Amino acid sequence: MMTQGRCTRYLLALLGGPALLIVMACGGDDLGSRYPVSGRVTYKEAPVEKGTITFVPEDTEGRGASGQIVNGSYSLTTHSPGDGAFPGKYTVVVDTRQKDEAAEKAAAEKFAKEKKIEGLMVIPQEIQAKFAAKAKPSTPLKYLSAQSSDLKTTVPEHSVTLNFDLKD
Repeated sequence: MMTQGRCTRYLLALLGGPALLIVMACGGDDLGSRYPVSGRVTYKEAPVEKGTITFVPEDTEGRGASGQIVNGSYSLTTHSPGDGAFPGKYTVVVDTRQKDEAAEKAAAEKFAKEKKIEGLMVIPQEIQAKFAAKAKPSTPLKYLSAQSSDLKTTVPEHSVTLNFDLKD
């Protein structure tokens, strides 16, 4: 004979199994086919040491992709790390501004202390904006926005290596 507690656990196990299968089946993204895109970014014939590269779609309905530049190399992500980009035409934006993260964190801690906030999890936007405004890029300013960047590229329907040499 089953006790009420045991019966409840049995019922939950029976109901939980199918629910878990449904969640697992629905867990993937349905964005469509993306293709691996990686490459190198150089300026004055030297690798860009650190920054962010963003592919801004020319199609206003399109979805962009971005990646971190480390020692001149990058790999794009649209949804999951390294999943690449959708096929299409893009304007390329390169941001090499580096904030003083230690000073930004110290400013956030001071702010939290002044406001008597314990366990501040996110740096307030006004502090982030202040430090972003102070950061200077190591590459020409024209690459900071899609409106001024002259870098254009096309992502084909297969994996591709795309290299960019930034010019003054």
